[in-house]
Amino acid sequence: MSQTTVAGTPGHAASATEGTHLRRVLGVPSLVLFGLVYMVPLTVFTTYGIVTQLTGGRVPLAYAITLVAMFFTARSYARMAAAYPYAGSAYVYAQRSFGPGVGFLAGWSLMLDYLFLPMINYLVIGIYLNAAFPAVPQWVFIVATIALVTVLNVVGILSVARANFVIIAVQTLFIAAFIVLSLVSIGGTGQVDPVAPFTGDGTVEGTGVLFAGAAVLCLSFLGFDAVSTLAEEAKDATRSVPRAIMITTIAAGVIFILLSYLSQLAFPSNAFTDVDSAALDVMGAAGGQFLAIFFTAAYIAGATGSALTSQASVARILYAMGRDRVLPRAVFGRLSERFRTPVVAILVVSAISLFAVVIDLGLLVEMISFGALIAFSVVNLTVVKHYFIDRRERSGAAVVNNLVLPLIGFGLTVWLWTSLSGRTFVVGLIWLALGLVLLGIVTRGFRRPVPMLDLREEAAIDEGSADAAADPATAPAVPTRERAQG
Repeated sequence: MSQTTVAGTPGHAASATEGTHLRRVLGVPSLVLFGLVYMVPLTVFTTYGIVTQLTGGRVPLAYAITLVAMFFTARSYARMAAAYPYAGSAYVYAQRSFGPGVGFLAGWSLMLDYLFLPMINYLVIGIYLNAAFPAVPQWVFIVATIALVTVLNVVGILSVARANFVIIAVQTLFIAAFIVLSLVSIGGTGQVDPVAPFTGDGTVEGTGVLFAGAAVLCLSFLGFDAVSTLAEEAKDATRSVPRAIMITTIAAGVIFILLSYLSQLAFPSNAFTDVDSAALDVMGAAGGQFLAIFFTAAYIAGATGSALTSQASVARILYAMGRDRVLPRAVFGRLSERFRTPVVAILVVSAISLFAVVIDLGLLVEMISFGALIAFSVVNLTVVKHYFIDRRERSGAAVVNNLVLPLIGFGLTVWLWTSLSGRTFVVGLIWLALGLVLLGIVTRGFRRPVPMLDLREEAAIDEGSADAAADPATAPAVPTRERAQG
């Protein structure tokens, strides 16, 4: 598929635009659903037992602290999504604010989050389904789910959006059933302390454990940033994407707080049968075997949805980096003529996801944490660089919006790093070293400038698409992207 155009031949320009540009079809509701499905509302139960014991039964309070910390970073993502409504997320924001070299390393770090998150979902699906059907090997479920998710992503983002509706509907039904059954169970005991989830059970004292719990729970919020990777497929991206980012973050936080609050009222204890599967004790107390089975089904649906959306996100980051020639453009920087999706990038992600058959879950979580926190830190700083330093927006409230708030977000993110283990930094630094090696190859030993997408040309493509839709005969020629900028 060629990305070149013939000057003076508008018809060819329209054709090139149609074949190489992502479709702008997503509104705010679809973007919010994408973010919520990516985050998985039921992820609150993944670390529920661990954080309950860590905080002394104050999971909702720890979630409230986490929501505050994530709110500042989400706000920074929203600000930068409005400034640069293009696929690539933190990669594009860092690239345009600090230069292509920093942008590449930010995008490379972010891929630790996006590239390996699908693996966790596939692994969880394999574990749960193998427990339900022990005669079928775990790897069969993993490979089958990878195949299904890959097909849906290749067909196009609309198929992902439609699947999101089904998946979020299943989780919504479970949440509704859980709330009702929990309230019935709580009402039947007659001895409920409604403030206990915030005051604790007395087994652990102090506020330090609350912040330690919040550091663990920040993993629950990984995904609000995924909305920004769909900027080139969003309608009115400068408004819809920032709005969807904030709605997704706040909505997820409220859901997490509510579910953890009811869980601790329904099962006011940290004496779990197994701390890693503490949710089953909660479900048994709230609704018996029926709710436990329903939970398993809804959780698998949520994990499938998260795999679906996370694969879509990372494929678009790879596409953005390939389009910029930071990664091989012939492999990653092209869209399918038929589906207008980055098919090769999607297939590469699927191939890497096959490691879910053999990889350790704990290592995956640590790698994701490292990559996500680097991206969060950089994006907070890009707001300061772009708005406060480069655009000199420093009068009145602009100082708060462009300096104070993003620096608070940066400080909170750096603080979360204190919870990471030594192995996390070893693996993360090795990953960064590999990124530097790749960057050295691309730049021929750092003797050439790092390739960077000219966003003015992307804007011209958008205008060409609009003109072509209105009147293909008068659509302007779209310039080719052959230059590399320093």
